[in-house]
Amino acid sequence: MLCVSPTTPGPCAARRPHRPSCTATTCIGSPRRRWRLARFQDSAAAAPPAGRLTRPPPPPPPSSSQPLPVPAPRTTAERLGSLREMRRVWWVCGLGYWVQGFRCFPWLALNFHLTRGLGLTPAALQLVQNAGNLPLVAKPLFGVLSDAVYVGRAHRLPYISIGALLQLMAWGTLAVIPVTGDTFPTQMACILIGNLGASVTEVVSDAVVTEFSRTQKAGVLQSYAFIILAAGSLLGNLSGGYVLLRTQEPKTMFSAFSILLGLQLALSLSTKETLPSSHRNWNICHVRTSLSDNLRKQFSNLRTAISEEQIFYPLMWIMTSFAVVPILSGTMFCFQTQYLKLDPSVIGLSKVVGQVMVLSLTVLYNKYLKKIPLRRLVAGVQTMYALAVLSDLVLVKQVNLMLGIPNEIHVLCFSALAEAIAQFKVLPFSVLLSSQCPPGCEGSLFAFFTSGLVFSAIVSGVFGVGLSSLIGVSGGDYTSFPLCILLQSLAALVPLGWISFLPEKWTADDKILKPR
Repeated sequence: MLCVSPTTPGPCAARRPHRPSCTATTCIGSPRRRWRLARFQDSAAAAPPAGRLTRPPPPPPPSSSQPLPVPAPRTTAERLGSLREMRRVWWVCGLGYWVQGFRCFPWLALNFHLTRGLGLTPAALQLVQNAGNLPLVAKPLFGVLSDAVYVGRAHRLPYISIGALLQLMAWGTLAVIPVTGDTFPTQMACILIGNLGASVTEVVSDAVVTEFSRTQKAGVLQSYAFIILAAGSLLGNLSGGYVLLRTQEPKTMFSAFSILLGLQLALSLSTKETLPSSHRNWNICHVRTSLSDNLRKQFSNLRTAISEEQIFYPLMWIMTSFAVVPILSGTMFCFQTQYLKLDPSVIGLSKVVGQVMVLSLTVLYNKYLKKIPLRRLVAGVQTMYALAVLSDLVLVKQVNLMLGIPNEIHVLCFSALAEAIAQFKVLPFSVLLSSQCPPGCEGSLFAFFTSGLVFSAIVSGVFGVGLSSLIGVSGGDYTSFPLCILLQSLAALVPLGWISFLPEKWTADDKILKPR
């Protein structure tokens, strides 16, 4: 084949074989090369004259059928900065869990404030406690909003800031208003607003933990969150009883907690949100769809996730296991403070012991218990809970005094045992839902989960008020109180009747739960 080049060969052409140059080369004898030459000539003829600039065509508008543009790879400095911001987001989330546990600090003062300052009866105190939890039932709405509605380009940290601000307003108001019966509606409104802010913060913190847990070993981050929560509760009860005993002034504790909420608000406002799915969700939710369509889609995704049987049946079991057991916390608090005349420090220290139990159980679960199948583990925990309730019966019947154990020692060691076991029972279900939660539905699903637990607690509290009123337990007559505790222990065994709702062989190390 003969190749003719328009360029003149150099002096080295005689000493080496001819190689085609990078310019246009006419090749004779090959149809394919003749076609390439014609294509080159056509493109050269269509090219603009020299010195003339042309405007590139505008990019086509994004559509649902076209993929989103792939971002350019980040530099090492950008990756390190993103990692630091992500760690700071985790610090904000951890502080949220710690403050959530530390809420027992002002609530201990609030219980004394309502009973001694306003003179509420045990039944009225328990009704106020349960009515104050009503905003927590709206958690699914907050979860859907945090999943679907962005504030700027963030959809987690702004809601933490909003929740901290609402709590700051509520507890700050309680710290300044007078303690009279005329201000009770205002105090009740503050309780509702404070719990509303707490519910928003809890929902978003659970969603952040679920997002981070996708890149970690199963159950590790949930265990850490429980440890942080228990540590906050431990310090809150320990310091709450001491401060209340020293000052006898609940407003001091309200003011101190307001300062802590101000610090949480400042940290959340100064932190840039950097989550694994933030930018991806922003592009999907705001480039392609409108706000109403996104909300509608999020509610549809939540309904679809809940309808999955591997999520639906465990949810039904954990909710009903709390709802069928009557809670007598308000009556027991009045019995300990009014009948037994126990100091606030003793009650606070008993809560501390309970949180130490939660910490110990959480560490034990992370090490050993998560390898036990869920159905067997939960059945054992529920049985232990029913037996722990009977420790209150020993106190009410004063059997501990017959054994030479003072009331203070018994309350310290056993008063919060049942509450600690009930709190720990939620951890395996949190790990289960984290492994089964669809991507993009973290806030919605965990908000539904926690709101269902709150609703079950409200039903249980109303059930307990009705039971104590029916049997005849009042502020001055506790003769029928042992019967209430006995019925409560028997009711704790009832959920074992539908324990088959839980998967038989699933453990925390399993990523996928097979359908029933």
